[in-house]
Amino acid sequence: MPATLPKTASFQEKRRALAHDPHRPAYHFLPPANWMNDPNGLIQWQGQFHLFYQYNPNGPFHGTIHWGHAASEDLVHWRDLPIALAPTPGGPDEEGCWSGCAVNDDGVPTLVYTGVSPQVVCLATGSDELLAWTKPAHNPVIAGPPPELEHRSGGHFRDPYVWRADGRYYMVIGSKEEGVGGLILLYRSDDLVNWEYLHPLLRGDVNDSGPFWTGTMWECPNLLDFGDRQALIFSVQATHTDLLYPVYYTGRLQDHRFTPETGNILVHGHCFYAPQVMRADDGRHLMWGWLKEGRSPQRYHEAGWAGVMSAPIELSLRPDNTLGLAPVPELKALRGRGWHYEGVGLNLGSFELLADVQGDCLELAAVFEADEVAGGGLLLRRSPDGEEQTRIVYQPAQKRLVIEREQSSLDDEVDRQPCSLPIDLAPGEHLSLHILLDRSVIEVFANGRACLATRVYPSRSDSVGVGLLARDGRIRLKSLDVWEMKSI
Repeated sequence: MPATLPKTASFQEKRRALAHDPHRPAYHFLPPANWMNDPNGLIQWQGQFHLFYQYNPNGPFHGTIHWGHAASEDLVHWRDLPIALAPTPGGPDEEGCWSGCAVNDDGVPTLVYTGVSPQVVCLATGSDELLAWTKPAHNPVIAGPPPELEHRSGGHFRDPYVWRADGRYYMVIGSKEEGVGGLILLYRSDDLVNWEYLHPLLRGDVNDSGPFWTGTMWECPNLLDFGDRQALIFSVQATHTDLLYPVYYTGRLQDHRFTPETGNILVHGHCFYAPQVMRADDGRHLMWGWLKEGRSPQRYHEAGWAGVMSAPIELSLRPDNTLGLAPVPELKALRGRGWHYEGVGLNLGSFELLADVQGDCLELAAVFEADEVAGGGLLLRRSPDGEEQTRIVYQPAQKRLVIEREQSSLDDEVDRQPCSLPIDLAPGEHLSLHILLDRSVIEVFANGRACLATRVYPSRSDSVGVGLLARDGRIRLKSLDVWEMKSI
């Protein structure tokens, strides 16, 4: 936030002051200014979607964590609401109001969240319009890990996620067992106040590295119900500061026991973290995640803001019991001018810019012919001379999709390492990419079953070109649609 803007400035004044930042997304939600991390308290209340989030009103750095608050009628356009939770001096959350969820407790909106330090579970009940929140005197309602884990968890006990089943409340919460691995703990309650610890719902193994490493600590758990199958989503830490990725396991939850059947990394790219999922009134499972910065603290301190919310993503259970991911269709409301191409082909070692298409806020839908996608893809944020550009490339021999960022920026204080996701196309299967480009944000959804997210920070104002690239052989586009996207 510019030094000339006082801390007492309104939300609107803060947004106006940062509106011309070329790296600040236009159609992904982020606070008016300062620091944001995890999405919290997702709930649809009286027909409106409410998004709470970890927020520091005192600057673009992690500290003095509050709950910011925004609401939307359409999942697209959001309005800022007053801060929902602030640390209470002398209370169990005086060191910060960390992550948690929202519950409709028989008509009473209730936030269930983490107080620190130590890490405990707290409640807050809201007014009917969700604008005023009261913390009960009996906080915390859970004062720490169960006794048998107290000395083996390192104090890690956070991010409650609550649902109702069979007339009772159930909670999963993240923890760890030192030297063993991450834990998801299961609790139940009749009233959200008195909680009974049942057992670990899932255990990790720090020594098991395949098919993906599950780290040392699990946080931000979610439980999704798809009927005859359930899914556990959580985020994996290596160390306190090394946040790896969100993962999921699908399986069956029966008699308070979860039997995992299929697991995978949920979103690749080391940028997307701490997702939370809500069940909308229409039955959809909707997810948001925190898109971390890929630039140095000095850069985001200078910018006055840090952290972006992902696009809203709809999750589904696929026939093979893996999770499907797709941006919600409501985002189509932001489409402006569009372009359509069919049957475009490129030969080995060539590229072609789309003369009519330029922009840093775009949506793209590309379908590459199955038999002619031999190592190529798309160019985004390309300067006219190619000095800056970001390449999204499919590598068929490695069966992976890569975002190449070594030329994404001329700034030495941004991350330019490539990021990738594995995707194994079946014989005859086209490669379908749905891409959201929003200034410094790139989210790629591949064939409805994989997602890769990253951040890029071009230095040049003319790095807005879009094109096609053929590297290891001929490529041919079955179709390509591009739309300019409006600001929210």
